[in-house]
Amino acid sequence: MIPGISLGMSNEAEKRTWERVAPSSDCGLRLDKFWARELADEGVSRGRVQEWIESGLALVDGEVVTRGKHKLAGRETLRIGDAGVAPSDDAAQAVPGELEVVFEDAHVAVIDKRAGLTTHPAPGEPGPTLVNHLLHRWPDVASDISGMDRQRPGIVHRLDKDTSGLMVVALTEGDRLRLAADFAGRRVRKVYLAVVLGRPAQPAGTIDAPMGRHPSQKTRMAVVARGGREAVSDYRVLWTGPRGLASLVAVRIHTGRTHQIRVHMAHIGHPLLGDSAYGPRENVEWSRRPDRLAGLAPRQMLHAFHLSFRHPATCERVTLWRRPPADFCTLLAALPRECLRVGIVGMPGSGKSALLDSLRRAGQPCFSADEAVAGLYAPGGDGASMLGQRFGGAYLREDGGVDKQALFEAMKESGNLRREVMDLIHPMVRHQVEMFFRSHRDAPVAYAEVPLLIEGGWHKDGSVDLVAGVRCPDAKRTGELRQLRGMDADTLAVFDSWQWPEAEKLAACDLILDNDEGLDRLESEAARLHGLAMDRAGARVGETTAWLDRLWPELAATMDQEAEMDTGLATACADDVGTPDGSWEDGMDEVSEDDA
Repeated sequence: MIPGISLGMSNEAEKRTWERVAPSSDCGLRLDKFWARELADEGVSRGRVQEWIESGLALVDGEVVTRGKHKLAGRETLRIGDAGVAPSDDAAQAVPGELEVVFEDAHVAVIDKRAGLTTHPAPGEPGPTLVNHLLHRWPDVASDISGMDRQRPGIVHRLDKDTSGLMVVALTEGDRLRLAADFAGRRVRKVYLAVVLGRPAQPAGTIDAPMGRHPSQKTRMAVVARGGREAVSDYRVLWTGPRGLASLVAVRIHTGRTHQIRVHMAHIGHPLLGDSAYGPRENVEWSRRPDRLAGLAPRQMLHAFHLSFRHPATCERVTLWRRPPADFCTLLAALPRECLRVGIVGMPGSGKSALLDSLRRAGQPCFSADEAVAGLYAPGGDGASMLGQRFGGAYLREDGGVDKQALFEAMKESGNLRREVMDLIHPMVRHQVEMFFRSHRDAPVAYAEVPLLIEGGWHKDGSVDLVAGVRCPDAKRTGELRQLRGMDADTLAVFDSWQWPEAEKLAACDLILDNDEGLDRLESEAARLHGLAMDRAGARVGETTAWLDRLWPELAATMDQEAEMDTGLATACADDVGTPDGSWEDGMDEVSEDDA
């Protein structure tokens, strides 16, 4: 509550009365239907007519009639009165506040609601709300003037408090009834943008899953097997971030159930980022990420992007869109801005480790598969434990570590054994590499030296973004560098035989680095590699920014075309307004948490 401001209003409305002579053609028509028809242009719903009749405010030839189903004979003199709006402390009141108005005329307004703003006053919601700001901008919407609901004047659909985007509001009761009828009749096209965890298995689909209250958590909704109300959503994956981390999805809802998009996307295994209610476990894990993405989903990432509706007065279609707010765009821009993953390969003894050491001395994040294997083979290491379980103590030392020489000799003798050992150890190394890249996600570039990266197909499956191959003259590699490592020629030849030939390995690389002179030359090649990697990383950031700038208008143009082709929206203006009882809920869009 804003200090010094009451959200109630107590002005008494002027009472109105209407008088008609029933035509003979109306013989047999119900009294409530007669007045609902006659007062439709006045913005009076049939439900309100029924209230007046039951309150004794309807006269037939001077006699009070309190039953709406009273049948007319024709040619009676009929009179009905407006009871006005009784003083009420719970009526919403005007409160100054910022509203971003996208469209406005005498009948309707379309607002780009900001995240964090509740739609209307409700128990437990101190305000101010969107309704309070509407009343300040358009005072005639107030219930004592317009005859609309005290706490929800003008509202025909809602958005969750933490959902941003387009909302249409009615400025008169008649316009509200017509819009509500179109919402109820599914003649309004609503498309939302959501950022969801992971990548849906199907690029597009329809979720037809009835919804109701959660069986044990009454403040939440859920897909239910029995007793649920129809709920239908169409989704389309627009883009997925690197390694399937998260996806941008467009969702069109055909029904307007409470939290429909949030429930449906969680139902197919991809809850919205930032939605702790319907993706609690996933979002706790997200919040614990070791990078800046952890703090970039402070709310459910949902935005009402595109709205197409029939104008209640002119019947012309109004189609609008609004780009997502800053927090939504910041998250999208950050998703592909992970470190550029650079893999380093080369033949045994080619100088890969020396190149990595040079990068490490320059302060770059580096990973060595050889060092990782050494740790796995050490006493207590996962690799030693796995080999011990598989082969007993055949290849273990007394301290529990791996006897590398014994294992090497056995692998030389048996190709099957070598492949089995590789199948046990390589997934462990790969997991460590992935964890290394994740832990350095916020760095521009990170390097991993993995001798069998090409053989493992990492360069094709997206595990790395760029592969640099170290090329060393064979005479130097098998002579000088082999001797520095204390390796005999036969052992080096065995290691060579377990890898692709050098020509094939280097042909699969994006960049070749030469180790044909001394360490100074290798240092300069390391600097060249890092310069090129930084250029590539910078280009990716620019590509992401440009992509987002292009995305919104292109996406809106596509949705405009789809709306034009949607025959379900091309209906002529109907004379009937509202649903049989004219109730406010009949035209509900996705309902806010205030009603949960």
